[in-house]
Amino acid sequence: MIKKISIVAASILVLAGCGSSTPKPSHEESHSESHHEKHWNYSENGPTHWGEFSQTCSAGNAQSPINIIPGKTVEIDQKNDLSVDEDYKGMADIIDNGHSIKITPHTQGTLTLHGEKFNLLQFHFHGKSEHTIDGKRYDMVAHFVHQNAKTKQLAVFAVFFKEGAANPALDNVINNIGKKDVEIDPEDFMPKDVTHYYHYVGSLTTPPCSENVEWYLIKNTVTASKEQIDAFRKYYVDNERPVQELNNRVIESK
Repeated sequence: MIKKISIVAASILVLAGCGSSTPKPSHEESHSESHHEKHWNYSENGPTHWGEFSQTCSAGNAQSPINIIPGKTVEIDQKNDLSVDEDYKGMADIIDNGHSIKITPHTQGTLTLHGEKFNLLQFHFHGKSEHTIDGKRYDMVAHFVHQNAKTKQLAVFAVFFKEGAANPALDNVINNIGKKDVEIDPEDFMPKDVTHYYHYVGSLTTPPCSENVEWYLIKNTVTASKEQIDAFRKYYVDNERPVQELNNRVIESK
């Protein structure tokens, strides 16, 4: 099933982290770096030190996550459509990559933006939401990372979780961490109504903190039981970057 969301693209998506090497845009940093190699994390080499790993993390002016104040958003221009097609059952690998629980589908879902196809690279979970709404963090969040196969441009949308009824899709993840060839339907993690959202241009939320990433934050939430949230937080409870300055960016809302 293809769900259509109307959005305006505030800028043209560009390849994240343009430079001498292409950064991994999807929290894919290795969990098996050398014993002596200094590596970013959320503790001793946490967010206040990330500028040591990528200057963009400290010097960038369009960083993510941010706090969204609904009363200070602008109405979205509906002339552009974003089409999301994630409703399929396919095999995926579920791993603890050292920073989050990550799911990599073997068969890619897609979204269409500016007439271009963006493939779902992976989605991953944070023990608390990174973006805040009126200063409030949600109990969990899933980030769905998409990339244009031709241009390597990125688009990410976030689904917020509130404590409530158990979510069968999350059980499938919790029970299969570290396994390959797990049957997954990405749409099972999304609310039925994805037509209301916030949109802005930001960055990756981990080093290299590459900018020019299009963010879509779905307003409708899904639920997870306390037991499920606790199960994820046994792995990561504080894997969220503090909110960053908005600077001169505009947040759109539908």
